[in-house]
Amino acid sequence: MSNNSSNLSQLLQQYPWLPSLKDIYRDIALKDPIQFINDIFDNEQYDPIIERISKFFSVAFENLEIFPPFKPDENNISFYLLLKIILFVLNNKRITNRIANLYSKVTYSEIKKELEGNNRRNGIFILYQICINLGLNIQYIEEETYHTTLIRDNKKELKTNFKLYFTDFLHLSSNLKDDYRKLVNNTLSKGYVYIIPKELTRLIQEYVRKKILEINQIDKDNIENMRKSLFNNQNFKSLYDNIYSLWELKKEDFEYSIQVRFEKDKNLMELFPPCVKETLILIKEGQNIPHISRLFLTFFLLALDYPVDNIIEIFSATPDFNKQIAQYQVEFAKKKEYSPHSCDTLKSLNLCMATKYKDKLCIEGYFSKKKEQEQKIKHPLFYTQLKQYKLSKGQND
Repeated sequence: MSNNSSNLSQLLQQYPWLPSLKDIYRDIALKDPIQFINDIFDNEQYDPIIERISKFFSVAFENLEIFPPFKPDENNISFYLLLKIILFVLNNKRITNRIANLYSKVTYSEIKKELEGNNRRNGIFILYQICINLGLNIQYIEEETYHTTLIRDNKKELKTNFKLYFTDFLHLSSNLKDDYRKLVNNTLSKGYVYIIPKELTRLIQEYVRKKILEINQIDKDNIENMRKSLFNNQNFKSLYDNIYSLWELKKEDFEYSIQVRFEKDKNLMELFPPCVKETLILIKEGQNIPHISRLFLTFFLLALDYPVDNIIEIFSATPDFNKQIAQYQVEFAKKKEYSPHSCDTLKSLNLCMATKYKDKLCIEGYFSKKKEQEQKIKHPLFYTQLKQYKLSKGQND
């Protein structure tokens, strides 16, 4: 095997979602699914893969973002293929979405670790090889300054090793709504977008997420026959049943939820919990609010896809407003993708306003069909989703 083939094999063992998998590992990637399942579940040497699959679904159902890194070997390829088969027969878009989110974030962490390791140059090379394997029109350059910016009177030079052709940039970033990813907000030269390794890795993460989501678009006409055939293997059926049961237990966490997102000219105020309303009212009155309240409000609005400019406009009513500083802070929070504080955290910070507003939903909670009792709301985002659900059903309490 040539060095190039050997390097490609190692790359695929780490990142089996790459297109070359079907060329280099044809014996695994193109194997009949039923034969593949029998080979995996009837051989004890593959038990670690099955155990890992079970843990992976469990972590995804908990909506967590961290999972132990994959060991780059052929078992990692089998893990990826088994994951796809299970998602296919589960045929559940919500499950597929959670798995896609987790798997893509693990991929992002792996590439990021390569870039931040002792041998950063090797990480840059790996990222370049991934892009080449994806068929992207990308150019590697010796580190080059492509933009100079001024932040708080400090000069900052932006440097990178990559230029990505604008059509590939647009394709990869099409589902990412951040303003700073728009083509107009990036530096171009002769049709190529200068892009730093971290942002390029984020685009690769989005590619992986969409790659797994494609499972939902596969022709489902024969899915029931496939499921029945695979269920002939009792070990596979046992794993499937365990995953499905685990999902049923978690499903009520979003049973009542409806996706709530920012829409132009639509007022979401009636959906907000009292902790958010209080902060917004104080701002509108022109009062100074604590830094922790500003952070919480920013994280909350960003989680609902509020544009950066809209959030800055809200803060413009504060007495100490500085647009440049506000824009920097909000954009920084958006890039970091911080999550809003939970109800318990808000209570510890004295930011919970349930009692002040005598909010019935906050104080009493909601009825759990699964547990047949009232459950307390644990997060302001869930409050918003639940409120939307109730309003959609004509329930105003």
